[in-house]
Amino acid sequence: MKLILNPTQLVSKMGSYLFSVLFLLLENISAPAIPVTVADRPNFVLIIADDIGWDDLGCYGHPLVKSPTIDRLAKEGLVFDHFYLTTSSCSPSRASIISGRYPHNTGAAELHTPLPEQIVTFVRRLDSAGYYTAQAGKWHLGDGIRKDFDAIYDKGTEMGDGGEGRWVATLRERPADQPFFMWFAALDAHRPWGPNPFSGTHNPEEVVPPVYLADTLPTKLDLARYYDEITRFDHAIGEVEQELKRQGVLDQTVIIVISDNGRPFPRSKTRMYDSGIKSPMIIKWPGGIQEAGKRSEALISSIDIAPTILDIAGLEIGDTFQGKSFLPVLALPESEFRNYVFAEHNWHDHEALERMVRTKEYTYILNLRPQHSQNGPADSNASVSYEDLKSLRASGKLNAAQADVFSAPRPHEELYMSTDRDQLHNVAADPENAEILRVLRLTLSRWMAETADSHPENLTPDWYNKETGKALDIIRIRGDMPGGMDAITINAKGPF
Repeated sequence: MKLILNPTQLVSKMGSYLFSVLFLLLENISAPAIPVTVADRPNFVLIIADDIGWDDLGCYGHPLVKSPTIDRLAKEGLVFDHFYLTTSSCSPSRASIISGRYPHNTGAAELHTPLPEQIVTFVRRLDSAGYYTAQAGKWHLGDGIRKDFDAIYDKGTEMGDGGEGRWVATLRERPADQPFFMWFAALDAHRPWGPNPFSGTHNPEEVVPPVYLADTLPTKLDLARYYDEITRFDHAIGEVEQELKRQGVLDQTVIIVISDNGRPFPRSKTRMYDSGIKSPMIIKWPGGIQEAGKRSEALISSIDIAPTILDIAGLEIGDTFQGKSFLPVLALPESEFRNYVFAEHNWHDHEALERMVRTKEYTYILNLRPQHSQNGPADSNASVSYEDLKSLRASGKLNAAQADVFSAPRPHEELYMSTDRDQLHNVAADPENAEILRVLRLTLSRWMAETADSHPENLTPDWYNKETGKALDIIRIRGDMPGGMDAITINAKGPF
């Protein structure tokens, strides 16, 4: 089988900064066909953390978390400082990543809803083009797309408590005569905290909780155990890299490390703030990334991963992917990419309907169910960290950031400046921001219209008690999902 490299792939193959600059001039100019055999194609290992916040790694500035493998990958690859997910919710986020589509365009916009078989994934495209495709660890995508993988290992004790137990074995069992793609999905650092050889790595006395959590020893211990699971995740990545090296394919493999949503703590997971929607992304690609150890300020969405992988593989991207390839950024990290990223908050244990648009300077959030509080997902609401916040509430000692966890009704609109790191000061009502508010309203409205977003009245209601995290004694019935099945036929990308 033969492939044709366009100028983007030519840049990566040549490995020269001169050609990186040249790419910007030749991006839209056809180049002579250069045949590339199947054996020349790069391999891919996509590693997905479960509930790890964007800044809970050493390479993103955390002073305490032990993540030596990822930190080294950052020095040998490229770190993205503005990578955003399309939702802060486990299965919809994964469905969005694998399909390169917004959650309401996948038919799987709510937690625990399966991705329909008719949705084209980038893995299906790789598999059809001769790649060996395998998955190991957490699945959470339903049965419709399982056939896109040649092998799936998502059950049994071999997975281990953190979900990484089958990663190295999956690499060892691959065919030696095919390029490969691996979807390695951890259970780390999802609650509950399980058996861990790295337990005790982080001293709770040294933990400094975010301002929206309680500064108490139980909360510090909760965070320390979460950090311990991050270290286990990090260690498993090192084992994967060592196996790739042992097989002699490390230099031919693109390694991508991301998370599916923010940390499983109040005011993080499921929220539209950076603590929920922003993710780490580190890419190591020997010979493909021109300047190792750099950081990219480009604005990237998780729906851009699918077309980028296909682009690197030399495959046609096709119309079904709503994201775009950011391969030019790998060639020239200083390059700009998006002007906007978009995200959505749909049902995840509780009724919700929010939409977000973000630029580098501002975050605009539209809440279409402002009557509801946003306490967080059930697992977080059953945590000691949540109990500590409830104790502060009972004694009247919550600060404003902590009180936000319980507040209802909520603002219909929120606007935050990039200088407000934790997004604590809503400036939507400030007259000085009237123009940017108007522009972002129009931009979000255009995205919603072009991508066939919908606002059902009959949304899925709460299934869990927000105070305890326990299941409600109700008959669980799904409401109407935003976008519904109509939106899965829509390929419009919206504003870019």
